[in-house]
Amino acid sequence: MHTTVGQTRLVLASASPRRRELLGQLGLAFEVSAADIDETPHPGEAAPAYVLRLAREKARTVANRNPGAWVLAADTTVVLGEELLGKPHDTSEVREMMTRLSGRIHEVQTGVALAGPAGEEALVVRTRVTFRSLSPEEIAWYASTGESLDKAGGYAIQGKGGFLVERIEGSPTNVIGLPLGETLGLLARAGVPLPWSQP
Repeated sequence: MHTTVGQTRLVLASASPRRRELLGQLGLAFEVSAADIDETPHPGEAAPAYVLRLAREKARTVANRNPGAWVLAADTTVVLGEELLGKPHDTSEVREMMTRLSGRIHEVQTGVALAGPAGEEALVVRTRVTFRSLSPEEIAWYASTGESLDKAGGYAIQGKGGFLVERIEGSPTNVIGLPLGETLGLLARAGVPLPWSQP
């Protein structure tokens, strides 16, 4: 999409098709400009600080290229215990992640940042996800689908990976990659016109 929201340009600083789809479902008009930053966690960095830092860096990087626009950025990670689970590199890593997540509770944490003419605001949203106890056959089949290779934690709840999940406590869209309720709150507080607030 390459349009404007009223007189205010909204830019999504993300290459994620899932974030584009979630934001687009709300009827918001926005441009897309991905931020290329180093996403390596700092030594000893806790998950909330990590996703918040990356979201802010993405928002600031793209805002510098788009003066006068509001720039929305997000970063999502899966946390098992104290460990951050990023994107698996191959199917064997998917199987390893699924085996570790099987029958356990983990958290999906997303940092969301909005940077623009009036400053910057950011927050972290946390959702608890309980996986079913998975059989080796289920794990092998899911890994073979290839769906999980670009997903934090190795699964996509909005796709075939929906069968992995037994329970969600918190925002479902956060697990997909963009907590819509909280994101809309950021946009509203910044004065970005929302579809239902148009005259």
